[in-house]
Amino acid sequence: MSLWATKSITALRAEADATGEQSLKRALGPLNLITLGIGAIIGAGIFVLTGQAAALHAGPAVPLSMALVGVACAFAGLCYAEMASAVPVAGSAYTYSYATMGELVAWIIGWDLVLEYAAGAATVGVGWSGHLVSLLSQVGIVIPTHLAASPTQWCTAAQVTSAVAGCGHKGLNFTGAWINLPAVFIVILMSTILVIGIKESARVNNLIVLLKVTIILLIVAIGLGHINTENWKPFIPPNTGEWGTFGTSGVLRGAGLVFFAYIGFDAVSTAAQEAKNPQKDMPIGILGSLAICTILYIVVSAVLTGMVPYTELNNAAPVAYAFEKVGAPEWVRLSIDVGAVLGLASVILVMLLGQSRVFYSMSRDGLLGKWAGAVHPKYRTPYLSTIFTGIAVTIATGLLPLQLLGQLVNIGTLLAFVLVCAGVWILRSKRPDLDRPFRTPWVPFVPIMGVLCCLGLMATLPRDTWIRLIVWLILGFAIYFGYSRKHSRLQQELKAKGGQ
Repeated sequence: MSLWATKSITALRAEADATGEQSLKRALGPLNLITLGIGAIIGAGIFVLTGQAAALHAGPAVPLSMALVGVACAFAGLCYAEMASAVPVAGSAYTYSYATMGELVAWIIGWDLVLEYAAGAATVGVGWSGHLVSLLSQVGIVIPTHLAASPTQWCTAAQVTSAVAGCGHKGLNFTGAWINLPAVFIVILMSTILVIGIKESARVNNLIVLLKVTIILLIVAIGLGHINTENWKPFIPPNTGEWGTFGTSGVLRGAGLVFFAYIGFDAVSTAAQEAKNPQKDMPIGILGSLAICTILYIVVSAVLTGMVPYTELNNAAPVAYAFEKVGAPEWVRLSIDVGAVLGLASVILVMLLGQSRVFYSMSRDGLLGKWAGAVHPKYRTPYLSTIFTGIAVTIATGLLPLQLLGQLVNIGTLLAFVLVCAGVWILRSKRPDLDRPFRTPWVPFVPIMGVLCCLGLMATLPRDTWIRLIVWLILGFAIYFGYSRKHSRLQQELKAKGGQ
């Protein structure tokens, strides 16, 4: 039964309040947390995945996909807000699961978050590369294709049937490129900033968020003048015969794809131990950033599909393509690429931050080696876990295709949301006396709806994605029972008490 032993809330709060060289630096206020969320959420969803979701799955109805995901995330976000205020410790869903459902579940979700944040950073790195290449080409700088593209691409059965270039068979295909060098560069740069310090990282993110939100508002304002309502007809194209390609099932599959775009608000919770007043400010950061970004996503996706036929949007830079297609002035297209390059960079920053903080928390509990919990004596950041994460993400973003990475992120995030929603309900039953500065309304309705919505979105994802998740979890179990269980501090404490 020790597999289901939970870590006490008292112990977790004591860790959060600890000071010293091995503690993280509290430097983030409510505005920093909101911009951290916006920095992570606004990026690939608008600048990359919106086009793919429209062209391959939902058609002009992609705003409905965005709205569905927004509702699902609202349920999950309310649960995250309560957990973050009650258990203000780095580690996000991993820590919350440890406090409510036990060590084994905590390990599963911690291992799952590795998939979410690392694959998330790699996915956005690929999109960033596409926009940088587009931006540089406008000023006469051309990066050779074999140095700015993934050596592989993931092809669906529909793409093979349609004879899409490079899709000789379903699954992974080789493109002939060598490495996605710009994507490698941005991951290394963001990792370096994170090692230097959380305050410096927040300043960089704040500036980027200000610039990219301004550019997004510019996109909407100019794009409204180029909308052709015929592009919205039919709003939900008929199903092609393949589940998830247009029709109602396409809207649902599109929601499963663009879900990746919303994962930023849960990344905010990984910074709880670096917030000045986490009990009060974490809910503001989580829910505030989610509300702002949901509205922006719905509006931008509607404008984008109104500007050009949805069938033309399956490319690495759909927003830039749309404005080029309607003949927008050169400075507008240049602004879009600048906004995308900056915006996607901030997403990478926050994803890498989230991953390194999860490693930090798991290490402090003994589930990973001590190296992952090492804090830099000068910068007060978990520098070794940041460097290790950066290396792994650099390899993935340089070699793997966007579609494969995006699907891995989605299923990992949804599983995390399911467990956090369940955790709120469980903790309400087990610890009704616990101080909760923020309380999720309508419990258990909201947690149950969060679980059902996220499970529903998981069901829309391809079978191959589920297979990869199962393989990933099996690998995680091998590490847990081979190493982590033996070194777990909680397990050692239980053994010591049992021997007394």
